[in-house]
Amino acid sequence: MKGCEHTNIVIMAGGIGSRLWPVSTPEMPKQFIDLLGVGKSLLQLTVERFRSVAGIAGMWVVTSENYVDIVRKQLPEMPADHILAEPVPRNTAPCIAYACWRIMREDPEANIVVTPSDAIVLKTELFSEIISKALEFTASTSSIVTVGIHPDRPETGYGYICSSSKEECNVVKVNEFREKPDRETAERYLAAGNYFWNAGIFVWSVSTIVDQMRRHAPQIAGMMDKIARTFGTEEEKAALAEFFPQCDKISIDYAVMEKSDSIYVISADLGWSDLGSWTSAGSHIAEGTDGNRVVGNDVRLIDSEGCIVHVEECRKVVVKGLKDYVVACRGGNLLVCPAADEQKIKDYAADAPSR
Repeated sequence: MKGCEHTNIVIMAGGIGSRLWPVSTPEMPKQFIDLLGVGKSLLQLTVERFRSVAGIAGMWVVTSENYVDIVRKQLPEMPADHILAEPVPRNTAPCIAYACWRIMREDPEANIVVTPSDAIVLKTELFSEIISKALEFTASTSSIVTVGIHPDRPETGYGYICSSSKEECNVVKVNEFREKPDRETAERYLAAGNYFWNAGIFVWSVSTIVDQMRRHAPQIAGMMDKIARTFGTEEEKAALAEFFPQCDKISIDYAVMEKSDSIYVISADLGWSDLGSWTSAGSHIAEGTDGNRVVGNDVRLIDSEGCIVHVEECRKVVVKGLKDYVVACRGGNLLVCPAADEQKIKDYAADAPSR
């Protein structure tokens, strides 16, 4: 790919994944866990997915200070100075800005892909083609490209991108972004054919995103300029601790994407899932007898069907007489919950007493 020496991948890995409690916790969130029972964490799978686009030297991880050691352990080959630690969470706009200002210092001609660390993509070859097309477009324009996912159901849990065309696998103009819809609206989007799920993957040149941030999020850009004066010095950590928490707490969608007039989308059916719930994660775990999906060493299911069982730490587990339940255990915490109530798991976890 032309200009691939300037390609950088920014992986956002600071979330806590509370809907997947107790396997995902603030101490060890889902991006660092072998959630699917494949022997690799979601972060490691994300890095693998992008190896055909950029080498490890062109990859960056933005995470919480609390998770830096976990990232180093899981990605030992990543340059230490490419693991960027946020002193506090301030949503995606400051997170992305910090990485892009750092990259600009190293390579003013950089072309950047920003991606979450906690999603899965099954069609990896097509994904690489899509990303390469987006990078070629942003390398020669001052535009931003976002990745849209071809919807296969009227999903109410995702935001949508309204495209100017039903055409897939090519870069086309975005008409507008839409918030998570109700069921009726989601069905209308599905029927229309030009609405795509927002995967939270963005492609831009570093000069474009810095310019867009200065226009549409000047407060954050100003904080980044102050931090940037200390890059590569002993004062950098102190400057980050002082100015980063002052950044507006706002998503990149609200800060830039919904304000810019030069946003494009490239869409495809990529076998993508954000793994934001047990049902979503379970659909990517191998299906066994009676529709049960299991991650664990010694699990016996009796008169049970349609269950998701994730008990990797347990020595032996027996489940009897359950239908469409989630059974999960980690760190001494146990969840037994109807899958239909999975959206309440976040609240259950918040109410659970700590040990």
